[in-house]
Amino acid sequence: MNTKLNKSDYILLSVFFGVSTLLQIREYVRNENDLIEYLVDIPATIIVSICLVFIFGFWLIPNYIVKKRNYFKFVIYGLLALFIFGFIEFALGFWSGSNNWNKFPTFDDLIFKAIDFGAESLGFPLGLLLTKKFYEGRNLLISIEKQQKENELKLLRSQIDPHFLFNNLNTLDSLIDSNPETAKEYINRLSLIYRYLIQTKDAEVMELSNEIEFAKNYIFLIKTRFGNDYEFTIKENVSLQDKFVPTGAIQSLLENVVKHNKSDGKHPINSTIKINEGWLIITNNTSAIKTKRDSLGTGLENLKARYKLLSDEKVQVNSTGTKFEVFIPIITLSE
Repeated sequence: MNTKLNKSDYILLSVFFGVSTLLQIREYVRNENDLIEYLVDIPATIIVSICLVFIFGFWLIPNYIVKKRNYFKFVIYGLLALFIFGFIEFALGFWSGSNNWNKFPTFDDLIFKAIDFGAESLGFPLGLLLTKKFYEGRNLLISIEKQQKENELKLLRSQIDPHFLFNNLNTLDSLIDSNPETAKEYINRLSLIYRYLIQTKDAEVMELSNEIEFAKNYIFLIKTRFGNDYEFTIKENVSLQDKFVPTGAIQSLLENVVKHNKSDGKHPINSTIKINEGWLIITNNTSAIKTKRDSLGTGLENLKARYKLLSDEKVQVNSTGTKFEVFIPIITLSE
């Protein structure tokens, strides 16, 4: 369940509590209850309901059902929350009704009454909210999956794009006569890239270590083709073990660097791939020369859309006049 309430959530809860309050007032009028019961019971019911909805919806369910799957603790903490808030609501109602405290339930009966009061206050508003969130999440998932399929198609097209192959063949053609050894290495790296693309074409995420190795091969192609126009540095500040990123994410970001920045021949475009705890950061200085290359559709927007399915964290972009930074979350797969 999304732990953030949106405007429609507030409207839904406001309408529910508004209707619930009117119904409770109507019942109190019929029973000719005292004014103090209106002033105590109704606010107490609303406050208890809101507290329980937030405890269950934004703490117990996300933490002990979704993340930890610790059903025992969920039941224990859930019953405890129902008892505490149900007891408060029941005790206030008992007091406002001017009841004889000698008739206050024994502890055994009180436990069941308090839990029953808490469950009644919790059930309907939480059910409404969870149902709304479920259908919102379902619709969002359908939309993102549709976008994901489009992104995958665009990514595949970019990987087998004729221009990409044409440019590499041109580079090879010039290397075969001038530098045969580099040409052999270029062919080797190019074959490794295509082998990797074929092997990972259906994978949503890949181990970060594999993506970094792929990036090194891709950087070799860029460096060989453009010479000293682009410089790349990879800084591994943490272990890459058990860390994942979306397949092709680094390739997309490297493509962006080349597409949108052109060296003036004197100053290279310096790019740094930095791997910190939880984040992979690609930073490059921006060029004053505007490129006219069209995007192949595998850039930042597609990457952001992919992360909606894969992580709660979002891609972050910082852009200044001289520097461009992209932060992509590193994904740790839960067992």
